[in-house]
Amino acid sequence: MDRLTNTIRPYAWGSTTLIPELLGIDPTGRPQAEMWMGAHPGAPSRLDRGTGATSLSEVIAADPAGELGRAALARFGPRLPFLFKVLAAGAPLSLQVHPDLAQAKEGYEAEERAGIPIDAPHRNYRDANHKPELICALTPFEGLCGFRDPEESARVLAALEVDSLKPYVDLLRAHPVEAALREVLTAVLTADRHEMAATVTELAAACTRLGGAQYEAYASLAHHFPGDPGVLAATLLNHVQLQPGEALFLGAGVPHAYLGGLGVEIMANSDNVLRCGLTPKHVDVPELLRVVRFEPNDPGVLRPEASASGEELYETPIDEFRLSRHVRAEGASPTELTAATPQIVLCTAGNPTLGGLTLTPGEAVFVPAEERAELSGTGTVFRATVVA
Repeated sequence: MDRLTNTIRPYAWGSTTLIPELLGIDPTGRPQAEMWMGAHPGAPSRLDRGTGATSLSEVIAADPAGELGRAALARFGPRLPFLFKVLAAGAPLSLQVHPDLAQAKEGYEAEERAGIPIDAPHRNYRDANHKPELICALTPFEGLCGFRDPEESARVLAALEVDSLKPYVDLLRAHPVEAALREVLTAVLTADRHEMAATVTELAAACTRLGGAQYEAYASLAHHFPGDPGVLAATLLNHVQLQPGEALFLGAGVPHAYLGGLGVEIMANSDNVLRCGLTPKHVDVPELLRVVRFEPNDPGVLRPEASASGEELYETPIDEFRLSRHVRAEGASPTELTAATPQIVLCTAGNPTLGGLTLTPGEAVFVPAEERAELSGTGTVFRATVVA
C-alpha cells in the first residue's frame, strides 16, 4: 500500500483554517477548499514506490487489473471510479445540479461536436460521466439539498412580507407540484437582473429582521452574492444542518449547495456541474432546466449502519463508490480491511496503523485490490472503495 501526497485546491470559497487544523499545520492565510484523493486527471494523488514520485493515475494505467482488481476493472474500466475529497467550505459554494449518466454522455458528445475546448469557461460537460456524491460532516456542516414542498416554500417567502416576492408565492400555490417548481425556478433565473437585484436586497433585509438559522442562511447568501438570483432560488430548497458523522447523498438532478463546514466527500469520478447561481461562473439556464428534477424530496440525513466488525457503512444506491467509517477505541482488536477492490483509507483523528503505516489526521493511503490491509491502533478512518 502507498501513502498518498494529495493536492489542495485553493478555490475562493475555501476555509483558511479547517484543512490546516485537520492536518495540524499552520494556515497560509489563503483559502484551502478541497484536498483531492484519487486518480482524477485534474489533480491525481501521487505516490512513490522507490523509483520517484508518480501519479496514481499512471500507476493504475500501468497495471489496471493488479491495482483495481479484475471485478472492478470489468465493471468500471481501467480507472478508479471514484474521487475522494476533504471539503472545507468557509463561504457558500455555487447552487448546482449534476446530470445523470445519459444526460452527461449526450451533453459531452454535443459539446465535443461543437468544438468547445474542454477547459472553456462556458463548457458544461468536461467528461461523459455522472456525478452522484456523498458528503459526511467532520464538523457541524450546513447546506441546502433538494426541493421542499412548494407550499412550505410559499410560507417561507410569504413570511418575509416583501411585495416583489408575492408573484412567486402565488405561483408556488397555484399549480401542481412539478409545474410550480419549474415555473418558479424558470421565472427566478430569467427575471430582469436589475429587478432581481432589488428583490434580493429586500429579501436579505427581511431575513435579517426575522432571524433564525434558516433566514440567517439566506441573508448570508445575499451578503456573499448581492443581487444574485440564486439567493431566491435557495429559498426553494431544504435547509440542512449536519452534525459530525451525519451525511447527505445527492443524486442526479437534485439542486444543492454547501454553505459551511468541514466534511469528507466521495463521488463518481466526474467534474460535471450545472449552476443555478451563487457564483460568478457560467450559468446555462436552458441546459440547467433540462437536467433539474422538479420534485420535492426529504434530504434524507444518513447515519452510518454499524456491522459486527465495527465498520460503519453509509448506504447509497451507487456502485462507483462505497464509504464507511471505523472509530477505534484504545485496546480494540485489529480489523481486517483486505478487499478484492481498490481502497483509499483516510485518517481523520488519532494515530491508527494500517499495514505497518502509522497515520496522522489528514493522511491517506491507497490500497491496491487484494493487498493485505489490517487496521489497528486508536483513531478514526474513512474507507473509500467500490461495489463490484
